[in-house]
Amino acid sequence: MARVRYRGFCWEEWRAWGCSAWGASPGGPFQESGQGRNVTIERLQKILSNAGVASRRVAEEMILAGRVAVNGTVRDTLGARADPDVDEVTVDGVPVLKGRYRYFMLNKPAGFITTARDERGRETALDLVPIGDVQLHSVGRLDRDSEGLLLLTNDGHLTDLLTHPRYEVEKEYLVAIDVPLAERDLQRLVRGIEEGGERLRAAAARRSAAPAPGPGEEVVQAGEWVLLVLRQGRNREVRRLLEALGRRVLHLRRIRVGPVHLGTLGSGAFRELAPEEVEALYAAAKVAEANEGAAPRA
Repeated sequence: MARVRYRGFCWEEWRAWGCSAWGASPGGPFQESGQGRNVTIERLQKILSNAGVASRRVAEEMILAGRVAVNGTVRDTLGARADPDVDEVTVDGVPVLKGRYRYFMLNKPAGFITTARDERGRETALDLVPIGDVQLHSVGRLDRDSEGLLLLTNDGHLTDLLTHPRYEVEKEYLVAIDVPLAERDLQRLVRGIEEGGERLRAAAARRSAAPAPGPGEEVVQAGEWVLLVLRQGRNREVRRLLEALGRRVLHLRRIRVGPVHLGTLGSGAFRELAPEEVEALYAAAKVAEANEGAAPRA
């Protein structure tokens, strides 16, 4: 039997004790899988959240209601844990871990909201990605009137890394406005603007040529196009920054998240991310995390 150390315990000895710690039992959620494997034991609510099933709070309610099972055994205590790499975790009998996470890019058209469902019956971005029983969620927000790159996944950990303000993963936007910006306005965007009790700022701001319209798209009559790079991820930050300068946003398109670009993907179309794109997203988030605590930018 493999002898794997986990938090100071010998795995072989732990199993010999009957696996009574943390709600486990013989034949229960803790299993071995090969010589020398690193054992990853996580609370069930974290597993459900990371799988995109529900928020941790809702996952806790599911557990307490007896809806969650591990290897066929109901686990109805919040301390229950499992190994997501080995154990079968189900909600109402439906497996929630299907081997690997899924990652998609959608070119969201204007008019679609990014929540999973809408009580008012409005169309959602997820309606455009019919991939079966995988429960996806959007990575961050893109308001109803905006379009462009929207990442969709069931990987809660990557979502946290890409959207938490402290990690400052870059998002790039192409924006049409009614009146051109002066050079001092571009500088103000980078220095920062107080708005609504928050300090908003762009990591970079510059003028841009108008993009070529895609198939079936109308030409936007704009006073100027600008490129903005943001890191903070505040609600409606692009619109609030430009409105604070007295400009009206006519068209807003997100074209990049970290190292992943929208490219030539058509409006309303989606595709699965390549493995190297997923790795690049994780790498960008880790770099941003490592930079946290560095000297503040001027």
